[in-house]
Amino acid sequence: MQPVEIYTSPLCGFCHAAKRLLKQKGINFSEIDVRSNPDRKPEMIQRANGRNTVPQIFIGETHVGGCDELFALEKAGQLEPLLTV
Repeated sequence: MQPVEIYTSPLCGFCHAAKRLLKQKGINFSEIDVRSNPDRKPEMIQRANGRNTVPQIFIGETHVGGCDELFALEKAGQLEPLLTV
């Protein structure tokens, strides 16, 4: 299974929704809180091709995007295949 990383902030409702979906599906993920670790935000922005909002979600080396993109992948049945590439 591909590793999943999610850059978050504790007050972000979209972050909580994305993490809830991942947990409901039994998907383990690493969370990087950019509020507690502001030195990681430039890394996130670089990896996310300039996007500076949270959440930013990565599956393996693939940049999924944010919460809306994660839910769209799930709805289209493309989340699970992406995890097993």
